[in-house]
Amino acid sequence: MRLVRAALAPVRAAAYPCAVTTPTEPSHRVPFREALAVWTRIGLLGFGGPAGQVALLHRELVETRRWVDEARFLHALNYCMLLPGPEAQQLATYLGWLLHRTPGAVVAGTLFVLPGALAVLALSALYAGYGALPAVAALFFGLKPAVLAVVLEALLRVARRALTRPALRAIAALAFLALFAFAVPFPVVVFGAGALGLALQRLAPLALPAPASAHAGAVGDTVVERMAAAGELAHTRPSLARAARVLGVCGLLWAGPLLGLRALFGPRSVVLDEGLFFSRAAVVTFGGAYAVLAYVAQRAVDGYHWLLPGEMVDGLGLAETTPGPLILVLEFVGFLGAYRHPGGLPPMAAGTLGAAVTVWTTFVPCFLWILLGAPYLEALRGNRALQASLSAITAAVVGVILNLSLWFGLHVLFRGTSVLHLGPLHLLVPTLSSADPVAWALALLAVFGLLRLKLPMPAVLVGCAALGALGRLAAG
Repeated sequence: MRLVRAALAPVRAAAYPCAVTTPTEPSHRVPFREALAVWTRIGLLGFGGPAGQVALLHRELVETRRWVDEARFLHALNYCMLLPGPEAQQLATYLGWLLHRTPGAVVAGTLFVLPGALAVLALSALYAGYGALPAVAALFFGLKPAVLAVVLEALLRVARRALTRPALRAIAALAFLALFAFAVPFPVVVFGAGALGLALQRLAPLALPAPASAHAGAVGDTVVERMAAAGELAHTRPSLARAARVLGVCGLLWAGPLLGLRALFGPRSVVLDEGLFFSRAAVVTFGGAYAVLAYVAQRAVDGYHWLLPGEMVDGLGLAETTPGPLILVLEFVGFLGAYRHPGGLPPMAAGTLGAAVTVWTTFVPCFLWILLGAPYLEALRGNRALQASLSAITAAVVGVILNLSLWFGLHVLFRGTSVLHLGPLHLLVPTLSSADPVAWALALLAVFGLLRLKLPMPAVLVGCAALGALGRLAAG
């Protein structure tokens, strides 16, 4: 048997250059089973929108487990911020690919979405059948203040590591003001920060950090750094043949179900319309769920008549109380659209099919962007111009997280908000009389538990959820 394995080793090495190791050179990879458990945990705890989910990924993979170094984490995050679709899910996909190639990407990206998708499907069915869900709202009420504390903790941690130069702190402040005060579109802020980084690299190169390759030295203590030193990151090298395979496979996975729906239900079915519409949305929607909300609501309500006015906000509320990307609000839209226009199917079956088609066409493109672009991004890690641009985008991301944190916090801690227009300024302000004392108490308790007592995040989330549910139900 040993002779057979020895004879087959060159063949396996040619086909899977990263998978073959010898007894004298053990792999530095995380065992796939261990990674599977961690990605499942992240999928179940991924509350709080992109800010909370990026915070969770950073806490689990950079801080706690030391699988990925800070520089690579931010490098990947910068790329994902430039892509259409949910940046946190794409970041998980990128990091899974970095650790375990394509299987790791598929597992990480899928498990990041799956728990939330199942929860939104169940809640959408309850919403369609029974309307408002006060019991569910009470159960998840306490989670939001706890997630706010998680986001604030992550904001402080990322800011300390990313804003190492005065120029980067200035870019973060400008990004925050552009988003919060002037309502500048999200893509303009991110791409503008990248352009500013390029300009600084030319005019004042010392204002920005040097590329990662400039700090070459001893092997770091993270899994990815040890893998790189051992030559186990060969899958990160760009390959035109591999890129062509990725395009072919992902293109078939994307278009194949749409062709099947057309064959089964005809060219005028609602589920086919949903698949085509959300495929287009997956390509053009930058900035996550909040940015896409108005676009989808307008088309879904006025164009297709899938939803009634105001129901999009109900869907966003359901998505906010479940784990996973907030873009899962689109699953709610897909469910209601097919439920109300079932064709020849039972309404619940049609709604489930519509939800599945929506999730598929929303997230398959996310895997395409990562598997296609990540090797080229990794190859450019030492490029000074790209590093300058991405360093500026990192700083802008801090401003983005601060804006999301403030937006999220105002909606958690106050029952009412409004937009104050002062010339070019558009300020989101709370209605002070609508302050929620229970939410404030839970938020302060969660901040104290995380930052001062260093309690585990799951314990804080579960504790606040239980206290919040008791408080909401006791108040009637």
